[in-house]
Amino acid sequence: MPVYDVLAFGAHPDDVEAVMGGTLAKLAAKGRSILAVDLCDGEPARHAGRGARGVQASQAARILGIDRVTLAQKDRLIQDTVPARLAVARLVRIHKPRLVFATLGSGIHPDHEAASGIVANGVFYARLPKWNEIPEGAVLDGTEPHEIQRLFYGHCRMEPPWPAFDFAVDVTRTYEKKLAALGAYESVFSGDQAQLLDKYTAEDRYVGSLVGVRYAEAFKARGPLLVEDPEIFSPARFG
Repeated sequence: MPVYDVLAFGAHPDDVEAVMGGTLAKLAAKGRSILAVDLCDGEPARHAGRGARGVQASQAARILGIDRVTLAQKDRLIQDTVPARLAVARLVRIHKPRLVFATLGSGIHPDHEAASGIVANGVFYARLPKWNEIPEGAVLDGTEPHEIQRLFYGHCRMEPPWPAFDFAVDVTRTYEKKLAALGAYESVFSGDQAQLLDKYTAEDRYVGSLVGVRYAEAFKARGPLLVEDPEIFSPARFG
């Protein structure tokens, strides 16, 4: 199994593109290997027959320069269960990422809220030894514990705005790729849902305005952020 630098989890196909598509494209352009993981296949899609959303998800991944897999959860019915956590833990142990990205939901869409817990708990499970002594742990047979370096959350676009965030990534140079990846999802962003793309762009422009760039994506960290050198930060207009 290939080792990936980054695993990026979303509840549905299009979530990682909307929340962190510019960041993933930026990392891919730097040569980082990235695997997007959709917890479900997003079926049934609002504006297409069954199977179309999966084809569009593959197209979006190619645009961003990343790989993609889909887990076996059900759209609208995603729950933070032990089997779901173990499925994430297995991917983490197999692919051994340094960074994990997830989306942070707060309850508007129950799938998003469940996905946040699934990933956090799956990352924790991945680091624990001796799953062979627990019957439910058989799904992790053949894997070794792995502890990631950081877990970062991006803002789900259906959820209330964040009053603050821990850091933002300047995605101005990769923004066209993000828009192209989102545009691949005609099964989602069509008809009365097409206006969502304008709202997503408005949020990225707003976050960018806070940090002095044209477009930026906001993130929260699972734990406190540590840097070896405070000079790594980009300048801010008001200090």
